[in-house]
Amino acid sequence: MSLRRAFWVFTAIVVLSAASPSWSQGTTPDKAAPAPGKPVPATQSGVTPPQLESGQTSITVDSHLTKAQERQLLAKLDETFQFVSKDTGLEIKRPIKSTFTSREAVNKFLRKKFDEDKDTKRMESSELVLKKFGLLDRDFHLRPFLLSLLTEQIAGFYDNKTQTMNLLDWLPMDQQEPVMAHELTHALQDQRVNLSKWENQEQDGVAKDVAEDNKHIQTDEADTAREAVLEGQAMVSFADYALQTNGFPGKTLKDMPEMGDKLRAGAGDMSDSPVLARAPLLLQQSLLFPYSEGLGFEQEILTKTSTERAFAGVLDNPPSSSFEIMHPDKYLAHAPVPVMRLPDIHPLLEQAGYAPYDVGVMGELDVRITAELFGGRPLAVALAPNWNGGVYYAAQRKNATEAEKQTTASLALLYSSRWKNSDSARSFFTVFEEELPRQYDGLKRRKEDEKDETERVYSTHEGDVFLSVVDDRVWVSEGFDLALARKLREAVDGAQGVGPIRMASVVKGNELAGGLSHWMGSFGMVLPPRINTVLR
Repeated sequence: MSLRRAFWVFTAIVVLSAASPSWSQGTTPDKAAPAPGKPVPATQSGVTPPQLESGQTSITVDSHLTKAQERQLLAKLDETFQFVSKDTGLEIKRPIKSTFTSREAVNKFLRKKFDEDKDTKRMESSELVLKKFGLLDRDFHLRPFLLSLLTEQIAGFYDNKTQTMNLLDWLPMDQQEPVMAHELTHALQDQRVNLSKWENQEQDGVAKDVAEDNKHIQTDEADTAREAVLEGQAMVSFADYALQTNGFPGKTLKDMPEMGDKLRAGAGDMSDSPVLARAPLLLQQSLLFPYSEGLGFEQEILTKTSTERAFAGVLDNPPSSSFEIMHPDKYLAHAPVPVMRLPDIHPLLEQAGYAPYDVGVMGELDVRITAELFGGRPLAVALAPNWNGGVYYAAQRKNATEAEKQTTASLALLYSSRWKNSDSARSFFTVFEEELPRQYDGLKRRKEDEKDETERVYSTHEGDVFLSVVDDRVWVSEGFDLALARKLREAVDGAQGVGPIRMASVVKGNELAGGLSHWMGSFGMVLPPRINTVLR
C-alpha cells in the first residue's frame, strides 16, 4: 500500500478549495475569485451578516443557482463538450447525462460511500500503518476529518458508473463552466478507456505469500500515477477553457506554459480552505498531488510532444509510478522505475507469531512527504530526487486482542530504502532517527546492542526499533525484536539485485501515500487552494 493509496480510491466527486479563475483580458491570472462557501461580505447591499452560534467557529453561506441559471448552464453543455473534445483530441462517442446536486445530497453521498465502499476498509487499515510510520499522529481520527475535508472541498463530480456529470447547485455561476470542462474531460476519458476497469484493477485482500508480495510491490504505484493522469488532463481542459473565455481566445497552456506554472505555484496557499489548512501534511499533499503534479506531467508531455500523445497516448500507455509523474522526462524516455523485491519472509514471521497485514512501495512521493514532515521542505526537495527504491512490510501480532488490533502496538513493520548516493542515505537515516522521540514516549537507546556506528537500537513501549545505514541502503524495523529484525534485514538485503526492476504490470497496488491520493480523488473534483482545479 503506498503511503497514499487509501486516498485515491473514490473517483466521483469534485472537491474545490479555490475558486475558478477571474481573469480579465490582457492580464495574467494571478488571483482567484472568492472560494465557494465563503461567508457573504457584510458590506454587500441587502445582506444581513450571519451570526455565529454557541460552539461555532465558522459559518458557511450557500447561495443556490436558480432554475433559470441551471438551464443556462445546461444549454452550454454541448458547446463545452465540443470544446473539450477538440482541446484534448478525445472523441465524443455518446452524449452525456448531467444533473445538479445539492449540498445535502452530496453529504449523504459521501457518508454512504464511506460506509459501503470496499476501499474505505483499505483506507482504515492503512491508517494504522501511516501512524506506525509517524505520518499521522497516534491519536488522529482519520475518518471524521476526511469527511470534513471532502465536504469543504466539494465542487462537482463525474460518476463513471452512471456516466453522469454532477454539478453542484451552490457553486457560483462564474465557476460552473470551467468545472464543467473539467468533468467533461473525465467523461471523454471514460468513453475512451472505460474508467471503471481502467482505475479499478487492484487485487483484493492481503498478500499471503512471497509471489503475491512482489506482485503488489511491482505494480504498487499504478493507482497514484493513473489518478494524476486523469486529474492532470482535466486540469489542462479546465485551464484552457478558462483562458478561452477570459480574454485569451485561441490560447492554451501549450501556448502559455507560464499559466500552468502559476496554477501549480498557487497550491501552497490554503487560506481559503480552513479544514485543509489544518490537515496533516500527508493529507494535504495526497489531496493536491494529482492536480498539481498531474498538471505538471501533462503540460510537459503536451509541450514536448503533441496533444494526441498527452491525452490519448497517455491513457493508452499510462505511467506506473509517482516517480514518472514527478519526472515526465523519464516517462518519455521509458526509463526503468526503481523497484525493490522482498524475499520469502513469511516463515520467519509465522514462527514469530505474526500474520501478514500490509505490503507495498514507498515511492518518491512518499519519501518527499516523509522527509518534509520529519525534516522540513528544503530537505525534502533535496532528498526526494535521490530516492532509488523503497519497500515496506507490516505484520500484526496474532495474539493481539481485538482492542489491541485497533492500535499501532499490534503492528510491526520493516522498511528498506535504496538511494542514489551514500550522503542521501545518511541524511534520510538521520532525519528518520531524529523523529523517533515524537513517535514513542520513553524512547531509550541501547548502545550496547549496536554493532557499530551504522546502527541504532532503541527500546519503546511498542517493541524494539532498529535502524541501520550501509552505503546507499537504509533499514528501519519498528516493533520486531532485535534478533528477528537482523534476520529480516539480512534476507531483504540479500534479495536485491544490482539494477532497478521495471514496473511492467498494470494491476494496481498499495502505496502508502499514493493510495490516499487515489482514494480521495475518487470522491470527485477538488480545487486545490488557489489552483483552479476540478476533482472528479
